[in-house]
Amino acid sequence: MIRGRSVIVQPGEAPSFWQPTPANGHADPVLTPANTGFDGMSLGYQTIAPGGHVREHSHAGQVEVLVCFRGRGYLIVDGVRHQLVPGTAGFFGYDVKQEIWNDGNEDLVMLWIIAPPGLENFFATIGRWRRPGEAPPAPFERRHDVVDIERAMGMNDTRT
Repeated sequence: MIRGRSVIVQPGEAPSFWQPTPANGHADPVLTPANTGFDGMSLGYQTIAPGGHVREHSHAGQVEVLVCFRGRGYLIVDGVRHQLVPGTAGFFGYDVKQEIWNDGNEDLVMLWIIAPPGLENFFATIGRWRRPGEAPPAPFERRHDVVDIERAMGMNDTRT
């Protein structure tokens, strides 16, 4: 039960996972059913390294909110390009194709909220455990079965 429940997570207290190419950077699921007890959504941050990108994908059974708060880049949503700057917010309903590009020279950092939850499991499955303050690893390849993992976790329309 979540009535009367609150969870506060300070920087560095949540799990963090280095992400493979082409995104590089890291994903930090902060509020998830595992720590909130609420199975309706998850929230976290994704950091995309300069020159990195999130491949085109959609979510069949999830809605997503993104808010950019550091860096610059662009989104392509159903084929339309949108600038991504601090303060840009986006809502993506079921089956909306999206991709995210960091074309700047600094990390692109975004907050994500997804309902129902599950994105946190994807990041953990394809990533490598990250410790606060740790230097980034050399870029590493994503798993050979990443598309199967995406399908099992509700993602569609991914491009390899």
